[in-house]
Amino acid sequence: MKFEKWNIGTPDPQAVNLLRGAGYPYLLSTVLAARGVDSAESAAEFLDRDRKLTLSPMLMRDMDRAVERIQRAVTEGETVAVFGDYDVDGITSTVLLMDYLKSCGVKCLRYIPRRIEDGYGLSKDAISSLRDQGATLMVTVDCGITGNDEVEFAGSIGLDVVVTDHHECKEDLPRAAAVVDPHRPDCPYPFKHLAGVGVALKLVLALGGESREDALFARYCTLAAIGTIADVMRMEGENRTIVSCGLEALPHTDFVGVHALLKEAGLLGRPITSIQIGFVLSPRINAAGRMGAADLAADLLECSDPARAEEMARALCELNRERQAVEQAICADAVEQIEGLRDEERSALVLASDRWHQGVVGIVASRLSEKYSCPSFMIHLKEGTGRGSCRSYGGFNLFAALESCADLLDGFGGHELAAGFTIPEGNIAAFRTRINRYVRSVSGGELPVSSLELDAPIACPAAVTLQEVEQLSLLEPYGAGNARPAFALLGATVDSVQSVGQGKHLKFRLSKGACRFDAIFFSVTAEECGMAAGSRVDAAFYLQANTFRGTTSLQLQLIDIRPSLSPSRHEAEALDLLDRLLDGGDLTAQEKSRLRAPREQFAACWVALERRLRHGKAEAPWLPWLRCLAAEAGGNESFLRTALALAVFRERGLLALSRREDTLQASLNPTQGKVDLTACPYLARLAAGGSNRNRGDLP
Repeated sequence: MKFEKWNIGTPDPQAVNLLRGAGYPYLLSTVLAARGVDSAESAAEFLDRDRKLTLSPMLMRDMDRAVERIQRAVTEGETVAVFGDYDVDGITSTVLLMDYLKSCGVKCLRYIPRRIEDGYGLSKDAISSLRDQGATLMVTVDCGITGNDEVEFAGSIGLDVVVTDHHECKEDLPRAAAVVDPHRPDCPYPFKHLAGVGVALKLVLALGGESREDALFARYCTLAAIGTIADVMRMEGENRTIVSCGLEALPHTDFVGVHALLKEAGLLGRPITSIQIGFVLSPRINAAGRMGAADLAADLLECSDPARAEEMARALCELNRERQAVEQAICADAVEQIEGLRDEERSALVLASDRWHQGVVGIVASRLSEKYSCPSFMIHLKEGTGRGSCRSYGGFNLFAALESCADLLDGFGGHELAAGFTIPEGNIAAFRTRINRYVRSVSGGELPVSSLELDAPIACPAAVTLQEVEQLSLLEPYGAGNARPAFALLGATVDSVQSVGQGKHLKFRLSKGACRFDAIFFSVTAEECGMAAGSRVDAAFYLQANTFRGTTSLQLQLIDIRPSLSPSRHEAEALDLLDRLLDGGDLTAQEKSRLRAPREQFAACWVALERRLRHGKAEAPWLPWLRCLAAEAGGNESFLRTALALAVFRERGLLALSRREDTLQASLNPTQGKVDLTACPYLARLAAGGSNRNRGDLP
């Protein structure tokens, strides 16, 4: 299992039936009900997508000042510098604003920091360089909100600054000509979750005026959609509108570089959803910044020459392959470090190395947060200073956590879910201790477990069809706050499993009753999975349409798979029979015969139990544990008789056994001398009749 805990939603069957009665398909109705949508009216509202942005950009604090200063620069022929960030959000923000300003005849300079050499955010050296090149106005996009000193410096050398950003603010704002950020405490703008590119888009709409809003939105919504998806913004409100319209406009975008990248990534001519943007397109753009070549991605998006754009798209994809190799090496090293951490250091992972590539630690932090269900802080060390990237888990507020440790840091910035910081190497141990203490104080002191959120179990496997899956697209676009629907198939059987993709992936054939499903489990080997044909399993998955050699079929994209926690019909009958024995209920002669086991079978069960518990207490999902024990003990009716043996061992004081929900805890009790199993009242009943009304809990 990849996840220790599966949180499976339980949609109200009444709500599902109501929605189906209103004409919504089974799967869509199930997901809507699981997410609290329980009427036809609320479903229609939930699925509705606005075709335009309805909030005026002028509602943002300082937007009027930003527009006035930029328009003055346009009118007076000033040179304007656009200062962006090196991630996808920053690159798309930069290209969007540059394209608009150039269309107004403005001479523009572009500056995107090199992640490794320059670090995050504004720098005085970069500002000096822009001023030396003739810039008299600098507009920041997706950065600058914490650059108080740098903005002050810019003013001192005659460079005005307009800050546009979407990151959290510190107590004092930069003293700029304008500071546009919906997170400003005094900003009345009602939607606070725009990406940096969303704020840049709003700036352009304000500059163009109401009469040009529709045309400008149509031109730039695709760039804004890419940046919004990549920055994992909440997929609601204006973000939902931006992404919906941007995806729809993607095949027709005027940006030649986007078409070249789609072609190189194998997406040209195919339906594009938020999933393809997030997992195929964005990583390729992001790779440029991570590998120290953000300007290559910006050049590609600005390019108007198709041949040149294709060359740059190929280079970008090659950079992405390099990034993947580096990422795998760092991840393996980080996991090795985690294995050496104490329990009190696992509420938040703080890891550091001078061997790690600074541009890739952030994406590894994301992987670790998902794997270990806790915030992760990855630190690249160089010459006594650490540059860290951190990622949240479960909505934990990283910015607030970094603020609580501000005295240990040289600087920090970002937002609740992703942030960066610098720290003296000598402070890392103290930072690890304090950040773990902070996480425990917020979480109530419980150690995190890796958890998987699933919308619902599939109650009607026969209703899961390709047409049903296609109807789920009505929920698009997916993102934070509107996750891709995920389901569970409980008590399925593995008909076959085989390695594919040079052993890197697994292909399954699963069955549930008369229904058969093809499934793919990416980046999992047969050894890691441990499932074989005939295994009874629970599967967690996304549903997708898979096209192969011109044929499209339904496929489960597995997220996780585990030994089933639900009993088969045979197992349920066996447990019911055992229940009746332990409760003193009536048993037929045939049922007693099924329960009676030869002495050798009890002995084999005890040997298997000792082998499993020789190192102390066991804690495991109880049904899979019982199945494995029964398989080791063997014999006729092995599942039923092993369950009986455990009840007997417990009653005789040989075994401590308890169950909480689906988890079993077991340990051997210290004993002296031999214990007479035949004196157990359960076995006495089987031998001579009688009843026993004083059983313990069934294991």
